[in-house]
Amino acid sequence: MPVAYIIALHVFTMTNVHATRTLLTLYAINLGAEPIIIGLLAAAFGLIPILFSWVSGRLADRFGSRWIMLFGIAVCAIGMLLPAFIPSVTVIIIAGVLSGTSTTFCTVSLQTLVGLLSKQETRARNYANFSLAGAVTNFLGPMIAGFSIDLAGYHNTCLLMVGIALIPLLMLLLKGQGLPAGSGHAAPAGSLRETLAVPGVWRALAASAIGQTGGDLLQFYMPVHAHAAGLSASMIGIVLAAFAAAQFVARLALAPLVARSNEETVLAYGFAVGAVAFVLAPMTGTAATIGMVSFLLGLGLGCARPISMMLMFAHAAGGRSGEAMGLRLTAENLTRLAAPLLFGMLASTAGLAVVFWLNAVMLGSGGAYMRHGSTTRRSRP
Repeated sequence: MPVAYIIALHVFTMTNVHATRTLLTLYAINLGAEPIIIGLLAAAFGLIPILFSWVSGRLADRFGSRWIMLFGIAVCAIGMLLPAFIPSVTVIIIAGVLSGTSTTFCTVSLQTLVGLLSKQETRARNYANFSLAGAVTNFLGPMIAGFSIDLAGYHNTCLLMVGIALIPLLMLLLKGQGLPAGSGHAAPAGSLRETLAVPGVWRALAASAIGQTGGDLLQFYMPVHAHAAGLSASMIGIVLAAFAAAQFVARLALAPLVARSNEETVLAYGFAVGAVAFVLAPMTGTAATIGMVSFLLGLGLGCARPISMMLMFAHAAGGRSGEAMGLRLTAENLTRLAAPLLFGMLASTAGLAVVFWLNAVMLGSGGAYMRHGSTTRRSRP
């Protein structure tokens, strides 16, 4: 089974996920949701990934990825049918939970399959290509959602999301039998403790959590800021797509940047750039300036995900790659669940500027931590 097939699955699946997030966020705003409700929606996307990412990784190791991904995609399609016919904030939050379920069971399997189908000498390149495809989905998803809302309305856009989900579903039904099978037996009970004890795992988890949180909070709160500035749904989609375009640029440059230094140094500088972007965000008020900040943030955070994936797969013990990737996704979503709720309450009481500036502090602290890890690596004999 070629890695190109996995990347194609990734494109269709994650385009749907990113479009769904933009759609549900704008739908909730359209229905009059307050910032704290937007924070609750953001947390809804991360609830199931927190609870089941590690479990889904263990299941993928044991049973293989095909049926796990089929389940995840089907759940996402069902979730988008609900707000199509029942337009309420409560139903939108339920749809967010179901979308998070899809993310859990698809993302862990896809990331693991890239490593399993790669040779040692091609793994870094394949993960870089996988991440580039992810940047494409970050670009396409918000654009599709924004223009579809303006042209066809929220009801038809929800149905479009169902249609997009059918593509990877058919791909798995027709060709998925060639995917690697699982081990057929459960992982040892102490495998989580053993994984966490591996040197470098905690930095990989921190990089993943901080980078994902910064990107997610841009996805949820930049639309609120842009909406308040008077931007249309299409323009908001373009603003979010600028973030994805910058991620693509950053990932194209990833290999030479890492070759010149190391992973932690690249992340340290990236987080510093992201911190600057969040400091500038409250000072913007036009489509051009908001888009520039979004692009700058994409440049800063674009390397976080591929580097953390490469590090986690490299540190995984034999037969536990899915478990390691599930642990990485769990770390992302522990922050994803807590941060939007906290920032939603702060936005409601103190304004969006506080949300952006606290994110700047988080990224700056993360950059210092990565820089320390890089210094420690160089100092080892």
